[in-house]
Amino acid sequence: MSEYNLNTDNINEWVGILKAGDRVNLSGTVYTARDAAHKKIVSLINSGKELPFELQDTVIYYAGPTPAKNDLATGSIGPTTSSRMDVFAPCLISLGQKAMIGKGNRSKAVVDAMVEYGAVYFAAVGGAGALYAECIENCQVIAFDELGCESVKRLTVKNFPLITAIDSRGNSLYK
Repeated sequence: MSEYNLNTDNINEWVGILKAGDRVNLSGTVYTARDAAHKKIVSLINSGKELPFELQDTVIYYAGPTPAKNDLATGSIGPTTSSRMDVFAPCLISLGQKAMIGKGNRSKAVVDAMVEYGAVYFAAVGGAGALYAECIENCQVIAFDELGCESVKRLTVKNFPLITAIDSRGNSLYK
């Protein structure tokens, strides 16, 4: 297992080389979206409407940060259970999403889409939301403000610590 310092700007250079178990310190742009936001995004896709952000080469973190405190960009920003997004994830992956961040195992349909389209799944440690908040340099609501903490946000992250839980070949730490 290796450790990498990676940036989302060149995601296509590294998404295919990561192996399950690799540690990653991720920097760059990451979007937050939980199940309510995923449902709205897929509804926009199905009705041919414009999306709040381009899906191509994106990283989506399954999180809903609490309000900012102590001069940080967000409050606690721990991962939510990824399986709640499994019904939506294959669609987003097929449209260019390259990475997901969350906690827990993924369904066969999600792993199959990851293998077919070349995507990875990163595990974030549950209960470490306060630590993760220190890695967020900027947070901006970009869609679905009515969802409150579950609105879609654009984050700028620096050295966000993750583990490659499922790689683009389907190898999984959960097996």
